[in-house]
Amino acid sequence: MATKKRAVKMAVPAWSMRPNVVGRNHAASSGHYLATLAAMRVLDRGGNAVDAGVTASMALSVLQPDMVSFACVAPTLIYLKELDRVISLAGLGYWPKNTDVSRLIAEGTGKFVPEGLLRTVIPAAPATCIEALRRYGTISFEEAATPAMELARDGFATYPLLASNIEYLEASFGRWPDNARIFLPRGRAPRVGELFVQEDLARTIARLVEAERECGGDRDRKLRAVHDCFYRGPIARAIADYHAKNGGFMTFEDLAGFEVPVEDSISVDYRGHTVHSCDVWCQGIVLLETLKILEGYDLKALRHNSPDYTHTVAEALNLSFADREAYVGDPKFVKVPRDAMISTTYAARQRARIDMKRAFGRLPEPGDPEGVARKAAGVAGPVYAAPHGAGRMSQDTIYACVVDRHGNAYSATTSDNSSETPIIPGTGLAISSRGCQSRLEPGHPAEVKPGKRPRLTPNPAMAFRDGRLFMAFGTPGGDVQSQAMLQVFLNVVDHGMTVQQAVESPRISSASFPNSFAPHGYSPGRLNIEDDFGPEVIEDMKRRGHDVEVWPRFPAANGGVCAIEVDPETGLRHAGADPRREGYALAW
Repeated sequence: MATKKRAVKMAVPAWSMRPNVVGRNHAASSGHYLATLAAMRVLDRGGNAVDAGVTASMALSVLQPDMVSFACVAPTLIYLKELDRVISLAGLGYWPKNTDVSRLIAEGTGKFVPEGLLRTVIPAAPATCIEALRRYGTISFEEAATPAMELARDGFATYPLLASNIEYLEASFGRWPDNARIFLPRGRAPRVGELFVQEDLARTIARLVEAERECGGDRDRKLRAVHDCFYRGPIARAIADYHAKNGGFMTFEDLAGFEVPVEDSISVDYRGHTVHSCDVWCQGIVLLETLKILEGYDLKALRHNSPDYTHTVAEALNLSFADREAYVGDPKFVKVPRDAMISTTYAARQRARIDMKRAFGRLPEPGDPEGVARKAAGVAGPVYAAPHGAGRMSQDTIYACVVDRHGNAYSATTSDNSSETPIIPGTGLAISSRGCQSRLEPGHPAEVKPGKRPRLTPNPAMAFRDGRLFMAFGTPGGDVQSQAMLQVFLNVVDHGMTVQQAVESPRISSASFPNSFAPHGYSPGRLNIEDDFGPEVIEDMKRRGHDVEVWPRFPAANGGVCAIEVDPETGLRHAGADPRREGYALAW
């Protein structure tokens, strides 16, 4: 007599390790508790979400300096309640005009953009923070930057993630004098509890504050003076001089010409919610396309984190990542079939490709969003990397979100590490190394070109329900970002979890595509699954053909999501932060 297979029941968790933080007026959540506290102080003094968010983002660049530079990328979404509009600040710099692609190919052995000075692009975060304050904030640069300056000058306690990352990358930090002096101050990685100080960075921030103080005129003019101090003053000169002396591409003119674009977000509807991301210069479209694919399933009936649910989410993500690899790049240079990729019609065609019994086992062929040949004029065809071993999944990046008492919201994902490019002597600044996400294959949508932006992994998000602000959310984690954000959003919308339960719940992530970071490792069929899923789900995924790698939930590899949900009935702000990292949420 055949034995009946026992069903695997995956219940929604009834508890969380941390409380679901709820406030009536405002809330903040970010990747480090001190940055969240800095944001709350601004809110308590009457500042708005942009004021508090910029304060948190600048503080985070000091608090997580191995993964986030003060001169980094900063894609940002802002919701203005009075205008009922979501605004995107495209906080991503471009390749310098003198970029020599043939030199990158020679020094990167033709496979990827080499580490060091040559992978730096124009730093966008200072301009983004200043422009956000100038257009939509109310406080001075000095007030917003003071927490970051104090943390850099006076130091803060080294925490476990920072200590372990610096130790892991000790040899990389040791390649350049200022990197070694700051990150290996005793000739070794700092230990947990030791004070971590960045005096040069504090002086650089103080120089920006002084530019604001010395400028006469109104607030707008003062903030322009801060921008000019960085991009057209002594800081820009120091960056350009270092590049000139060391064979880099960046010039003073590159920096002087940079302004952060202010543009509309892109969005999709999902079960009565409208989810927003930045445009296709970043990977946010992966989140949006995957939501449209999954909209055709009854995810609640599949049961949260059951084998069928896990397989469905993984395969929908793989389809979206295949399209990212084939089509997504800087829209100023690449004709991306954006609207078609996130359409309901295309989602149905993609959904039909999922076999519930068998995994793709590799990166699927990209879809045909516009229903025409993929080699149509101006549309990049698929360019695949040969399968090779995946490196360590990137933990780069940090995130902050804020919702204020007026209903405005801020959502920003800052990033760029300090171990792959030299710190400019005397400044404490590692200039954006985001060139590591560009590609050297001719015809690839993320191919390096002068003036072109790399395809960016950081992708903050916002969601609205019945036209009202519902959620701001994001995470660090490179290619994991859209995947972790997707699962947290589904946990709230489809499975009824509190926001804190949603961020704590076990997650999966696919690596069955070329990694965004050089050297672009690709492991066909790889599915990373946290051990909390249990052996039955893990074995079922293997039977369906997934190449399963089991990860512990701690320490973090599957992202560190922070989120704020606004209850549509009460208006209360519910804030959650992922215990996988040092993130914390507060509300009042």
